[in-house]
This record gives sequence, C-alpha cells and structure tokens, in this order.
Amino acid sequence: MASLHQTVRVEFRYQVHFTRGVFDRRNTILRDLILGAREGLRKVLVVVEEQVSRAFPALIDDIRSYADAHADALELVGDPQIIPGGEWIKQTKVYVDRIRAAIHQNQICRHSFVMAIGGGALLDAVGYAAATAHRGVRLIRLPTTVLSQNDSGVGVKNSLNLFGKKNFIGTFAPPYAVINDFEFLRSLSDRDFRSGLAEAAKVALIKDASFFEQLEALTERLTERDSSAVETVIYRCAELHLQHIAGNDPFELGRSRPLDFGHWAAHKLEQLTEHRLRHGEAVAIGIALDSTYSHLIGMLSEDDWRRIIDLLLDFGFELDLSQIAIEDLLVGLDEFREHLGGELTIMLLRAIGAGEEVHVMNEQVIEQSAALLARYSKRSSTAAVGRSAILGA
Repeated sequence: MASLHQTVRVEFRYQVHFTRGVFDRRNTILRDLILGAREGLRKVLVVVEEQVSRAFPALIDDIRSYADAHADALELVGDPQIIPGGEWIKQTKVYVDRIRAAIHQNQICRHSFVMAIGGGALLDAVGYAAATAHRGVRLIRLPTTVLSQNDSGVGVKNSLNLFGKKNFIGTFAPPYAVINDFEFLRSLSDRDFRSGLAEAAKVALIKDASFFEQLEALTERLTERDSSAVETVIYRCAELHLQHIAGNDPFELGRSRPLDFGHWAAHKLEQLTEHRLRHGEAVAIGIALDSTYSHLIGMLSEDDWRRIIDLLLDFGFELDLSQIAIEDLLVGLDEFREHLGGELTIMLLRAIGAGEEVHVMNEQVIEQSAALLARYSKRSSTAAVGRSAILGA
C-alpha cells in the first residue's frame, strides 16, 4: 500500500477601506478596487438591504450614476436586488436562492463581483450565496451598521441559521474587499447603533487594555454618537479583528475561538428570545455574564469586573437575565462546543485586555453570576449606595 501527502498553502489578501460617500462619483475607492482585479468582466451584481434603501432614497440612483460615471471600470448588471435585512433573513434559504438565481441569470462568474450593502445578517446571507455560487464569486461588502463595520463585516465568515442554532450553515470565504462608509451610520436607530458597541468592548477586553480605557474615556461621546469618536472606535476595532484573523487560525480549524468571548450565551439568548434581542445586545449580556463568572471564580479582580459592567451599563445595555431560565441558557454551552468541535473551550478574563481559556464551566457559578448581574444592573443612577454591599449580598 502507498500514501500521498500534500500540503497546500493559500494566501488571501483583502482590503478594508474607510470613507464617506462611496457612491459620490468623485470617490474612486470602489472604481479602483474593481480595476485592480485586472482580469475578468468587471460585472457587478448589487444587493441592498431594504431598510437601507428606505433610509437613503437616493441610494439606488446614486449607484446607477456611479456605474455610468465609471463605465470603464465596472458594468452594473440589472437593477440592484433589494431584500430584507435583520436576523430573520438567516432563518430561511429563500433570499439566498434569490441571490443565486440573480448570479445565474446575470452570468456572474468567479471574476465578476457581488456587492452587498447592509447590516451583518444581510452580509452573512449574501456572502453565503456568493461563496457557494461557482464555488466562490468575488464579494465586496459595504457594511451599514456599527456592528458590521467594526466586527462581522471585516471578517471571513458567512452563514445561515438552522435547527434553532446560530450560524449552523456557512462558509469561510474572505471578501474581495470591504468598504466602510461612515455615512450609512446616520440612519441607525439608537438601539442598533448601541448594539455595535458591544463588539468593541469585547475585542478590547480580550486584546487591548488601552483600547478599553479609550472606550471608558469616550463613553459620553459614543452615546451621543459623536462622529469622530465613533469612527476612531470602529477603525481600532476593525484593526484588532484583522490582526487576529491574520495571525490566529482564521478558518477556526482548532478548538479556540477568542473573538467569540461572551458568545456562547449570546447565541442562545438570541434563539431563546426569538431574536427580539439584537446580536449586540445579546453579546453585551454574554460579556457581562462571563466577566462576572471570571470574577466569582477568582480570576478577575473586583475593580476590573466593576469597570466592565459599568461600561456596558453606561453604554445603555440591559444586563438583567432574570427573565431567562438558566437551565435553557445552559444548553448553549453544549451547542457552542458542538459548533466549534472538540472539547468545550470558553474564553474568560484574567484582567482587562487579557483572556484565558477554560474547558469547564460550573453551572452553579453561572447561575450565581446571572443573579449578581441582576442585582448590580438594577442600580439607579443615584445608587452609588452600595455597589460593595451588592457584592456581599
């Protein structure tokens, strides 16, 4: 008997740009990106989230005008596809199939482009359709939310939900490019805007203590949606995500997934609330829960724990888990282990900016953590009353 062994190395390179007015004909970022893919037809199929098209009524005409102005670089095929956004789009294959059909009908090949404009859920669904058509069509992402500009939109994953499980179907497929246009953030509700701040807190907690301090210093400006502060935070958060992807198992072949700090609970909370909780809101609760757990088992200092919970509360997140049955939430631990494979691996905190992985979670301590969070998060703005008493209660 004989065996053959081969190692294949593939290098991926993609750009993340930060701009304003991407479809202003004087802005050549998109044109230059497409021209940079020297070979190919340069055909572009555009998919736009319905809520974004409503918020920016001139957007579709602006896309057409941009394509007309730069006809030497790109050919817009057909009218932009307008589809719903939000997490529920990942609950069905209907829109993925519609995008695949548009790819087929417009003869989009592997050297053409699909351009997705919307929030993280739409980017997931469109990305999955593009990654599975012709075994991979070039994807340009234009994220339109804080969360997708600083986190999911700059990553390498695409997915749908199935069997009540978050991201059960999906691919690892790096985009051709990402363009973060800050103008899109103007249309966000305060709730959707706030949701993106959870992922900024997450990456700061596991990667960069100085970034966490910056978030503390900028809290008031962030909650007031000061554009300079927001853009600073999005840029740094995206930078940290890209550094992680470049250096640490981007396709998650191992059992570790540090960027999913707080997500074992978050994914289950989304399902248990039938996605009434936004992803960022669920992540904030998951971060708070795992930070509290880290403190209760003696890993994380009381001072660091307070700073974390106070930041999340100051951002405006609700952290009370008392309406959720803990036994239902705990199912999320096994689902998280199954999704990644191998033994359970959960990121906890030794300090702000320093994570540590564990392979066992004590269910009783998780319940105690939820109870402590409920007490602490109910503090009123005047109740500096006994944050120390709360811990001892």
